[in-house]
Amino acid sequence: MENEDCYEKVTEPRYECLLFDVDDTIYPLSSGISAQCTKNIIEYMINKLSIEEEKVPEMCAQLYKEYGTTMAGLRAIGYDFDYDDYHSFVHGRLPYEWLKPDHTLRSLLHSLPIRKVIFSNGNEAHVAKVLSRLGLEDCFDYIICFETLNPTHEDKEADNDTNEIPKTPIVCKPFENAFEQTFKIAGINPQKTLFFDDSIRNLQTAKRMGVRTVWIGSSHRTEGVDYALESIHNMREALPELWDAEERSDVGYSEKPAIETYVRA
Repeated sequence: MENEDCYEKVTEPRYECLLFDVDDTIYPLSSGISAQCTKNIIEYMINKLSIEEEKVPEMCAQLYKEYGTTMAGLRAIGYDFDYDDYHSFVHGRLPYEWLKPDHTLRSLLHSLPIRKVIFSNGNEAHVAKVLSRLGLEDCFDYIICFETLNPTHEDKEADNDTNEIPKTPIVCKPFENAFEQTFKIAGINPQKTLFFDDSIRNLQTAKRMGVRTVWIGSSHRTEGVDYALESIHNMREALPELWDAEERSDVGYSEKPAIETYVRA
């Protein structure tokens, strides 16, 4: 008999990895956590770095705009401080009790038949606390956070060009080196990845690197955005193809000769 060794042919899955930001992405901006975080950063700049109080709000916003995080901006312009002390002051005092278990998101994540990775500028303790409060600590396969991209023993001063804004020694979104390191560390193929984030800048960087993007917190698409969702809870309605991989997993090798079967990608 011909074709004794038969395989059912299936199309390759479009995505091999789902990459998720944490703050204001897997929980909503309306939680108030981010506003409290900004308040703590301002207090840190005033109380720990002795920056004049009237200058701090504008400075904080400008550094965030230019460097992705205020922390990265502070290091870029010459402030030296202990990273753990900064994170303890800024994140360690957050009212995490404002976050409640999200059973809907937990169910969605567990039902997704695709590898899921966290990619956050936040420190390890902060990410762990958020996931724990939301009841999502077992929903992700890998976590990339501040310590992953910034091992303390590798902290170095950045080489600066006098014609450019000062560079930061901190590796973080939205800069390409943060994405490059994340792809390398977690073994991610950007061409097979879908990235969820609330920051347009982060999404635009990812898009330039070949990643497909989902803007969380808005339903209006813009440059660098493939999908726009008001809430992470809208994943299944907006992206039903993510669950197609589950169907494909049931279609594989057939020990008996069979008619070739094609499954929609």
